[in-house]
Order: sequence, then structure tokens, then C-alpha cells
Amino acid sequence: MQRFLGIFLLFLFGLPQLAAAQDDATLFAEADARIEQHRKGTLKIKVLDSSGKPVNGAVVNVEQNSHEFLFGCNIFKWGRCRNEDENKMYNDRYAALFNFATLGYYWSFYERERGYPHHEYAKQVAEWCKTNNIATKGHPLAWNHSDAGWFKDVDADELFRLQLARINDCVKTMSGLIDCWDVVNEVTHFDRETQSALHTAMWKKVGKIEFTKACFVEARKAGPNARLLINDYRTDAEYVKVIEQLVDADGKRLYDVIGIQSHMHGGVWSNVQIWDTCERFAKFGVPLHFTELTILSGQSGWEDNMKGKPWPSTLEGEEKQKDDVLRVYTMLFSHPSVEAITWWDFSDQGAWQNAPAGFLRNDMSPKPAYDALLEQINNRWTTKVQLKTDTSGIASVRAFRGAYTIRIGDIATPHTVKKGTDEELVITLK
Repeated sequence: MQRFLGIFLLFLFGLPQLAAAQDDATLFAEADARIEQHRKGTLKIKVLDSSGKPVNGAVVNVEQNSHEFLFGCNIFKWGRCRNEDENKMYNDRYAALFNFATLGYYWSFYERERGYPHHEYAKQVAEWCKTNNIATKGHPLAWNHSDAGWFKDVDADELFRLQLARINDCVKTMSGLIDCWDVVNEVTHFDRETQSALHTAMWKKVGKIEFTKACFVEARKAGPNARLLINDYRTDAEYVKVIEQLVDADGKRLYDVIGIQSHMHGGVWSNVQIWDTCERFAKFGVPLHFTELTILSGQSGWEDNMKGKPWPSTLEGEEKQKDDVLRVYTMLFSHPSVEAITWWDFSDQGAWQNAPAGFLRNDMSPKPAYDALLEQINNRWTTKVQLKTDTSGIASVRAFRGAYTIRIGDIATPHTVKKGTDEELVITLK
């Protein structure tokens, strides 16, 4: 019930107020221009012959291999579907769409028995991700979601010590496989009691912000080069207040990225709501990750589910989900501060609250939203062009930021288009 209360509070307090200066239609109409400005760089290729002279009319094939932007999803069903055929469909469709994966680190599940965390499974998932060029994040290192059974055997001081030790252990153990972490989850609503009385009592004793700071300090100590996120479902002034306090004695930020949850079980955000949320947190000057994005392919709300009734995906709902997904992703992709979008969950099978939230149905078949987003990311938002050099030996194109292979005949040259750099790539033919 605490989680449901939290979602209710999100819609009551967390959704941004409508901005008078912008309207939904204008914001969306200008999205492509913002994407052109903020998501691309100028790729300039100069081709020389073996004597160093410019080559006119050289055919240059430009092919993007990966995106700088992180298109992600949680990967909680990896290897845990109902059979091997479903596992394969889950994996294949995941790798075709995403380049960023969130692995589950919920303490009460990850370490059901004291001293025996599930590192081996996490390593298997992370290794698969690495093989498939998928970046990884662990979620979360600290959250009083529920108490593990063994918490009852320790007092608050010992539990706090164990919390910090867990952070250190997870970050160090997974270094090189996971170097991005949601450090503390849902600070604004930390005083939950129903399933986490022991953990919550410990957090209260240490102090709301003091506990949060200590977790970030420990995570930084364990992973000096790791990317550390604060994450919350509130998007109002309460979250702003938390973030403002997450600095050390010298005023230096303890976090690297601000995480914003956006479970839209009660209705999909408008363009103005999306934009206002981005603007509210962009002022902190760090990247924004939309860490938990949910748009349903069935009815909104959760009343029937709470009564034990099915919550089905419908044909009409799937078409609406597709349209809403394309709109929301376009809006987020067009905001310069947003660096990542993580969907929640990939399949209806095992989805949070059993909601029709997946890009895949229960049988792992793709919904229209999956196919539409696959087309959007891998075609419309991917650069693959053939160019010809001019009399100066130069060919140029505005290209989406990411890793490329530049081919001229038998010569293949890797290159990366990065933010803030418009470097000239010189290729000399033999």
C-alpha cells in the first residue's frame, strides 16, 4: 500500500504545473529542430591520396554503429522467463532495441540470506550486456523497499553499518561490469513503514539527508570513477530540496546524475509537463536520466488490479501506447539535458503491479510500440549515408552522436561523433 500511496502522491504533488509560455503543440512541433541542434554533430571527412592531395568524387559510406544517448530498460526477466524459447526472444529483442540495462539490486531480494548476495547472477547478466555492447546500471544500492528476514537480528546501528558495507561490496565487486548506480532511491518518501519498519527506523535514526549523504560518500569511495545517481518519483519542490542538500562540506555535489521516475499508470504526461520537469532539474547542471518510464497498453489506473482482477493489454490500448511512446521519447530526446531513457518493464510477463506496461506481451511477441520505437531509434535517429567528396576532398554531414565506421573502398576507419566537437577526420588512401 505504501507504493500505491507513493504513486498517488506523485500525481497529486509531483506532476509539473502547466507553463503559460509554451503549449503542447508548439513544443512537439519544435522537437525535430531541437533534436537536430542537440543530438547531432558535424562530421567532416577529408580524403587525401597517397601524395597528400585532395581526392575529388571519392565515395564515402558513413554508418553509425551505436548511440551516445542511452536507450534503456530494466532487464529483470533475463534468464527468468517461463522457458528457453521465451528467454531467447526476450534477449534478442532486448539487444535489438536497447544499449542500456538496469539490473536489480533490491537488498531484501539480492541478499535474502545474510552474507550471501546474488553476485553471480548479476555478473552473468552484466557479462551478457557487455558482449552485446549494452551499458549497465545497478538499481538501487539503498532503498527501504522491504526488510530482509534477517534484519530482525541486528539493531539500527549495525544495520546502518551493513548498509554501507553492502554499497562498498556491490560497487567494488561489479567494477568494470557495472559502473553506474542509483545510489539512494526515493529519499522524499523514505518514511515508509508497512514492509520496511526496521530499515526505515534505521534511516530515521541516522537522519533523512545524513543517511543519503553517507551512502553517496561510501559509493564514491568504492567507485571513484563510477557515475552516481539520486533517484525519485517526486518531481516537485520536495525533490529539489533533497538535491540541493546533497553536497559535501565544500559545497561539491555528491551525485553525478539526477534520476527522474515517470511511471504513468494514471495517465500519460503532456508535452508541457515533460518539458517543465526537464527544465526544473536541468538547472542543477548535470545530466538527467528518466529512470523508470511506464506507459500502459491497457486501461489507466490500478483499481482492478488491487482487487485481484486481470489488467489486460488491449488492441486499442496498444495503438495508443505506440503513439504516446513516440511522442514522449521524442520530447525527452529533444531536451539537451536528458541523457538516458529507461523503460519499465520490457515485457508484460512479471511487470510491476502486473500492469500491461511492456513493449512485449506475456508471450514475448512485440507490441506496436516496440516496432515503432525500433524504427525510430535505428532508422530515423540513426545516421547511415553515402557521400561524395568535393574538389577540396571534403564530405560532410550532420550526424547523430555516437560511434561510426567510415568506409572508402576497402578502408574502414572508426570514428566517434561527440558533443561539443566537430573534428575533421582525415583519411589517406594508399
